[in-house]
Amino acid sequence: MKTIRFRQVKLMLLGLLLSTSIFAQEEAKFEITPSADLVSSYVWRGVYQAGVSIQPSLTLSYGGLSLTAWGSTDFSTIGKEFDLTLGYEIGGFNIAFTDYWWGDEGIRYGNYKANHYFEGSIGYNFGESFPLSVEWNTMFGMDGDRKENGDHYYSTYVEAYYDFNVKGIDLTAGIGVSPWTGMYHREGKDGFALCALSLKASKDIRITDSFALPVFTEVIFAPN
Repeated sequence: MKTIRFRQVKLMLLGLLLSTSIFAQEEAKFEITPSADLVSSYVWRGVYQAGVSIQPSLTLSYGGLSLTAWGSTDFSTIGKEFDLTLGYEIGGFNIAFTDYWWGDEGIRYGNYKANHYFEGSIGYNFGESFPLSVEWNTMFGMDGDRKENGDHYYSTYVEAYYDFNVKGIDLTAGIGVSPWTGMYHREGKDGFALCALSLKASKDIRITDSFALPVFTEVIFAPN
């Protein structure tokens, strides 16, 4: 995580009563963050992906720049995923490029352009006073996200999340939509689609003075 410090420096120049506020640049610090989740089922953007899965990740970050490797496996022969995301965050804004790889697609097609999906993302977090996050994600390139005539769908997913707390439980309410026909649509469905409404509850269960187990549960309604 990044740390931001601001220093106010007052300069007296040639005895004049002149003061100027200068903000120091963000102090960059290199960090390595490993983590892993164990989930009873894996649902991504309103689409069921796999059953019980383990999902490890590793993030390297320096200042606002980060590189994250994330994986998921459901202990079967097809429920595999490996994603690489390069992101940059400044203030509340964030941009990212992700290379998705799904194992089932790789087994079926057996080539890089078919089983990888590229995506560009841009988002904004309004901060603690108004804990709303919004993000626009669009697929591009590769062959997986194409229509029958060969044109790209440019499958797009727009999501918004709002964080709040009730009686010590961290809650996140979310909504996700797809503005035009793409990979998030069921067969025969075209145009705008409401993909997911969700409510996630999270809490750290204290085991010892130095260790707590983070647990979460999520209810997802996926009308599309």
